[in-house]
Amino acid sequence: MMLDADIVAVSLSSLWRVLGLAGLLSKWNGKPSKNPRYLQIRPDLLDARAVYLAEMSTRLRRRIPPGQPLFTPVNAVLPGRRNNPPETNSQLRSLAMFNPIHYLELPELFMGFICSMTGKSPSTTGAGSEGALTKGPFNALPPIIDLNNALVSLLLTGDHVFITAAGYVGPHVRVDHDVSLLVPEIWSRMSVEERNPQFLIEHGYLEQCRDFEHNGQRVLASRLGYRITKRFVLSFFGRVFHHPHSVFTEKMLRPETQDYDIFADGMENMIEAHERIARSYFDDGSIQEACSPLRALLHIMAHGQYEGKDLNHPEFRALFTRENMLAGGWYGERLAAKQIFDIHLWEQNVHRLEELLGKSSYAGEAKRLGIRERLEMARSQLQRVQAPDYLGFLHGSSGAHPWKPVV
Repeated sequence: MMLDADIVAVSLSSLWRVLGLAGLLSKWNGKPSKNPRYLQIRPDLLDARAVYLAEMSTRLRRRIPPGQPLFTPVNAVLPGRRNNPPETNSQLRSLAMFNPIHYLELPELFMGFICSMTGKSPSTTGAGSEGALTKGPFNALPPIIDLNNALVSLLLTGDHVFITAAGYVGPHVRVDHDVSLLVPEIWSRMSVEERNPQFLIEHGYLEQCRDFEHNGQRVLASRLGYRITKRFVLSFFGRVFHHPHSVFTEKMLRPETQDYDIFADGMENMIEAHERIARSYFDDGSIQEACSPLRALLHIMAHGQYEGKDLNHPEFRALFTRENMLAGGWYGERLAAKQIFDIHLWEQNVHRLEELLGKSSYAGEAKRLGIRERLEMARSQLQRVQAPDYLGFLHGSSGAHPWKPVV
């Protein structure tokens, strides 16, 4: 089957060679690192032949001659999620409720982004809410700014997010990074239509996770979104494996069947983390910086409801649509903020160019660099961004965060 050239995927054999080489290089105190990817060599630098073949096959398929630019847009968002079983000799609880691939709609996806929850990695001692957004040394801005920007980006592009398992699938099946390595191979063999979650749901390739009762307690498994089915395994993993059902078993597709007690505790662990992290946005005041959909979501995560609506209420879920965003006042504020930023930028450009032209000692250099022509262009750009119709030009862009300092 021909690979879809829109996603350039490195073959598994190449990745295994790269990881093997990195494993030889990655040592700590004379012993191989448990996480060799830290020193992984970029596959495109290691295997120039594969890169050349990928480029030429893409040109041939799209009929793009040499000399013309070849664009390879990113049209698949495929992050991984670290999972772990519980540890009997520590307080580490389970985070192994996910099957190999899940599709999450935006409310459930951003619950995960907000919480930044991770399972235990072999190379670290911690677990829980410790993703990059929660680490101050990596990001001096309040995390809500990145979350707002991420939501706007996903709503504008319409990209769908599929999350793959790393570490464990259920508490008893260890997979390390094998699923993550396979996903590019699978996605490159799927058409654009086949990657659409609505197509996958309608044809039985994805099933919705449902809440259920266990030992008298409600298990909110619906927060896991949708997960792949046996039909997905046979149809799409079958393009890589001869017998995919023997690799991805029923217990991997339905991790709760490995141990219902561990599954229920893992869900409780995740829900508690959602609530705890969401409350921190109220405690530090950054809830005031949240755009309307995320403000409502944070309320639901922290308090279980927002203006009487729960996670499944149609009006709440409608907040996470492109149409709602484009018509929303909060999005208009982003466009207005972007216009103010652009006006300030071009005012600075005009001022500095005028300063340079005003210095007689730089007259020769200013002439060589065409500063006068650049100044005319800068003045023209300033007039353009100052015009009232510039907001219409910005409509459909990500705008800018309308910064309101938290008191």
